[in-house]
This record gives sequence, C-alpha cells and structure tokens, in this order.
Amino acid sequence: MKFLHLGDLHLGKTLGDFDLIDDQKYILDQIISIIDDEAADAVLIAGDVYDRSIPSEAATRLLDSFLSKLASKNIKTYMISGNHDSDDRLNYGSSLFESNNIFISAIYNGRMDKHILKNGENEINVYMLPFVKSSHVKHFYPEEKIDNYEDAVRVVLEHSDIDENKCNILVAHQFVAGKGVDPSLGGSESVATRSESVGTVEKIGYDLFDKFDYVALGHIHRPQSVGREAVRYSGSILKYSLSEAGNDKSVPVITVNDKNEVDIKLVPLKPHRDLRHIKGDMDKLLDKANVSDPDDYIYATLTDENYINDAMGIFQQVYPNTVRIDYENSHTHDVEQIDISTIAEDKPFPELISDFYKMIYGCEITDEEMDVMMKAAREAGVIDEAN
Repeated sequence: MKFLHLGDLHLGKTLGDFDLIDDQKYILDQIISIIDDEAADAVLIAGDVYDRSIPSEAATRLLDSFLSKLASKNIKTYMISGNHDSDDRLNYGSSLFESNNIFISAIYNGRMDKHILKNGENEINVYMLPFVKSSHVKHFYPEEKIDNYEDAVRVVLEHSDIDENKCNILVAHQFVAGKGVDPSLGGSESVATRSESVGTVEKIGYDLFDKFDYVALGHIHRPQSVGREAVRYSGSILKYSLSEAGNDKSVPVITVNDKNEVDIKLVPLKPHRDLRHIKGDMDKLLDKANVSDPDDYIYATLTDENYINDAMGIFQQVYPNTVRIDYENSHTHDVEQIDISTIAEDKPFPELISDFYKMIYGCEITDEEMDVMMKAAREAGVIDEAN
C-alpha cells in the first residue's frame, strides 16, 4: 500500500504583496499527477492546511478542489490541523467528508482518531494527532503529570492502546527533535518554534514514536527525517521565505508492505515560479547577460555603496515578482558593529533618526522626511504628542 505524505500547504499564503494561490494550485495539480504516477492509495496531510485561522475564500475553494479530485480517484485522505489552522473551521463537515474517504481530525477530544486499512491479510493502523498543547491534554487527563509538550504527547500515546504487533502510521503536527539535534528550520515557521526561543518547552523527542512504523510530520518547512528515516517532515509544498531559497521541495511516497517493511521515496516538486536570492550591484544583476527566469520570486541584496532611488521599481521592470530588496555594503556593516544598548544614551529622537539616516544613506535627512518619521513615531507611541 502506498501513502503520499504532505504537510504545511499554507493555502492562502502571500509573499510580500504577491498572492500565491495560482502557484499553490499549480503544485497541487502536480501532486495529483504524482499520485496517479505512483498509484498511491492514500494521502496523509500533516497540518497547517491553511496559512491563517480565517482562510480566504480563494484558499477554501482551492482546498475543496484538491479534496474533490482525491475523492474522485477513491484516494483515502487523512488530514489533521496544525497551529495555523482554525480547528473548528477545518473540522466543519468532517462527518460528511468521511463518506468520500476524507478523514479529518482537527480537534483533540481526549483520544487519537484511528482508521484501519487492509493490506491483504495485514492491517495498517493510521492514527491522527492534530496540533495539541499541554493545556489541551491536561483538560482530559487532569490526574497526569503534564509540564510540557513532550509530557502531553506521551500521555496521549499512553492512552491510545497502540498494538505494536500491527503496522502503525502516525500523522502529527509538532516540533519533533532528535537526540541533541534540532530539526533544521526553513525560516517561515512560527517564531515560537525556534529552538533558541523555546529551549526544551516545545520539543518532543522522536523516540516517543517508537511504536510507529512511519511518522508523517508537519510543522517544519524543510524536508528532513528526524532521528530515524521513518520519522519525517515532508516540508512545505512551496518555498515560503527567503531562508528556504536553497531548499529543494519534494513529496515522500511511503510504500508499506508489512510490519517493519517500509520504503521511502522522495519525488521532487517543481514550482511554477521558483523563489531565489540574488546578490550583487544593481547594474550587474540587471545586465541582460545575467538575467534568467525573470518571473521567479526574487529577494535581492544590493552591494552598491549608495542608496538607489526607487530600486524596487527599477528591479520590477526586469523581475516583476521582486519581493524584497535590501543592502549589504560598508554602511550596513557599520550598523552591524554598533552596540545598540548605548546608541540612544542621552540623545533626543530626532538626533537618533538623523544619525541613523546619515549612516545608512551617506547624506542628511530632509525636513520633510524628518516630519514623516516624527509623525510615525508619535503614532507608534515611541515619543509622546508633545514632541
């Protein structure tokens, strides 16, 4: 039996001012083709189906279209919620969907949903664990000691009656780490996920899932295994941030023959428009000899020493989908060396702004620009109305 593992669709996401719905439709159509080519029996969707808790109309239409195509091919679909999803919204209509072999687990109700698939004489158990927090689990098991995420998931598993003699698959959306090694982040995950901010509070050790033959994870956007090959993040279906520019996206195809007989194959995904980071001076970057794939999403770092007026407008004449432009030169290097803790000592706000402007752009700020900055500072509460 073959399973396709997806996660972190983030339907409805944008890159800067650019709507990615068409790009997401393109990649989901490609995934449908992979399902056909691989003759997959089921799809595992490991959360963060939508990019926000209140998804756009276009995002809900796209999910409806994708699920309808899976249902029309009699593909069994197992979908859980992630931390970006609204549990109630994703769960809406789940009972009706089951008649079309679409199984949704968006709300943890004290037990993991379990579905049994037949593979000849053998059974494959698919367990579904939507994104949970310690407080969710403690509500159902107040007598258990639950101090962190790992405790919470351990309690969930202990109350799930998992038969180790059967082939077991888990679909989950959590921050799972190896022994002493954190998963490599793609960059567009929640700041709360980052290990330097979280410490050990949100981490779950991969060995918690030893009873499962395959663990289909969502939450981390970079495709990778954790601890062992069969505990795996599929990664997001598209590059959703600058730090993912170097990532190659793929879809794990999981072939299960029997207990402990699991084969994993990664099928590459090719986006309609890639996301790239280019760096250099503007003249060189926009020289026709150096321009390629102009419709890609572009993050540009300019090394020109002088600030270029309307750089974005100039860039978008060549690369219309330029998302962001920043600078890397002697001025930015000087800023990096500044001790931020002492820069504001005994200096009024206008002087700070003036000094900063001169450091970055090499010239004095105009009165008009200063007025704009002062107005913005008052509105933000940085300075009071009297200043």
